[in-house]
Amino acid sequence: MTPIGLEEMKAVRLMNRVDQKYIAPAALLEPLLERVADGYYVQRIPCEKGSEPRSPLSERIAPYRTLYYDTADMAMYTMHHNQKLNRQKLRVRTYRSTDTTFFEIKNKDNKGKTRKERIRIDVGDFDAALAVAEVAEFVERQTPYNPRPDTATDRNALHACLENRFERITLVDRGMSERVTIDHGIRFHNRATGLDADIAHALVVEVKHEVGAPPSPIERALHEMHILPRRMSKYCIGTALTNPAVKQNSFKEKLLYIKKITP
Repeated sequence: MTPIGLEEMKAVRLMNRVDQKYIAPAALLEPLLERVADGYYVQRIPCEKGSEPRSPLSERIAPYRTLYYDTADMAMYTMHHNQKLNRQKLRVRTYRSTDTTFFEIKNKDNKGKTRKERIRIDVGDFDAALAVAEVAEFVERQTPYNPRPDTATDRNALHACLENRFERITLVDRGMSERVTIDHGIRFHNRATGLDADIAHALVVEVKHEVGAPPSPIERALHEMHILPRRMSKYCIGTALTNPAVKQNSFKEKLLYIKKITP
């Protein structure tokens, strides 16, 4: 597929966007890309100056590592499970192709819109982000949670809970009005329980375009392949798979679907 660089990607500004997610068998990745290849660019991430050259394929498949924070009683997970409309997620994410690392706060409002705010941190602070003064101030300013490590008995105190790793392919349509991410090889490690799980047999496809836009080529291709929209949070699914103590009723249908889809 024709590559597109990070600078060119900045032209895709979706100010009033709608996000749609799909869960599909991993075996459909190649057939799906073959169906839409002529209509999309693929994001290419060049290697950093002074680093070892990477293959063209590795420049188009970006590895991600994410660490989510929550309270001891899993307040943010529970709010999502209970379908609260106004909620947040806090995480550290490293884009491993470039070692670029951010602490991110995702806010979802009662209209279903998601707004993400983030600050850049050093990759070496991935496991100790809350100890970074700028991060602690950012969390205190933007959330009701307490990032300070000396407040372990505070029910709003934050703890590292779930880590995930996956690889992402990012596509942009030829009209520069739609962004598509395809996540695969998704694996989880729960730092509280020590349990591991994966949904490596599944793809998570997310399509982002302006509100009111007609069905795009990839949406039509997914429909033709009998893949219907299905909302999913990697944080919630990973937590449900690795923490037997949490409530799971709201996610049982998705967990069953993921378990049953053909690898």
